[in-house]
Amino acid sequence: MKQSEIRELSTAELQEKLGDYKKQYADLKLAHAIQPLENPIQLRSARRTVARLATELTKRELQ
Repeated sequence: MKQSEIRELSTAELQEKLGDYKKQYADLKLAHAIQPLENPIQLRSARRTVARLATELTKRELQ
């Protein structure tokens, strides 16, 4: 998910997406621990998306 797409979301949508991506990241980590993923870059991508969403939420709270 790109930063420009994240900025366009409402706060409620951000919180919902953050929960979804955190779950997706946890599932990927578990799957990778059991058997290596075919594309381990998915882990990095999911982790960075979670960070982008969390950063945008924090930024909005501080304003």
